[in-house]
Amino acid sequence: MRLRLAALFCALTVGGCDRGSPASLPVSDAERQAIADTLTGLIAQAYDFSGNSVSERLLSLYPDTGRVVAAAAGQVTTSKAALESAIGSFWESVGQNMRDPQWVWGDIYVDVLASDAAAVTATYSIPHHTPLGRPHTIAGAWTAVFVRRDGKWVVVQEHLSDVPVVPDSSTEHAHEDA
Repeated sequence: MRLRLAALFCALTVGGCDRGSPASLPVSDAERQAIADTLTGLIAQAYDFSGNSVSERLLSLYPDTGRVVAAAAGQVTTSKAALESAIGSFWESVGQNMRDPQWVWGDIYVDVLASDAAAVTATYSIPHHTPLGRPHTIAGAWTAVFVRRDGKWVVVQEHLSDVPVVPDSSTEHAHEDA
């Protein structure tokens, strides 16, 4: 009896692998390009700093429910509420103080993992002016795992890494003179 159950289990397992799930079916080059175009369009729209509602546009990339893992500035959050708080804090303390900010994408790499999953890694910079009118740039790299849920692409995991800030030599000399 055990031998029959083992044989049945193996047959079902192998048979299930032959058919594959929809996510494991091959993705054509045209589908890969369409997914890449969709995701790059979504992120360009979400990270548009012109106009109002920037925080809302940024949050539009994430699912309404379920876990969202985000790592940035040495911290990890695992809920949309925590992510919403972090984005709100960034925008209130940094974002709204930027004058004429423009999000500029550098290299963008989209790896389509399946018809409903993809990873995006990109570099970015945000040139702007400080409230005092000085030119300033924030920059870094972003990796996000997107999944398609109910027909909508959403980020379920992400990691942001900032380019290290180079000290302003003019402020160092000012401290030496003091």
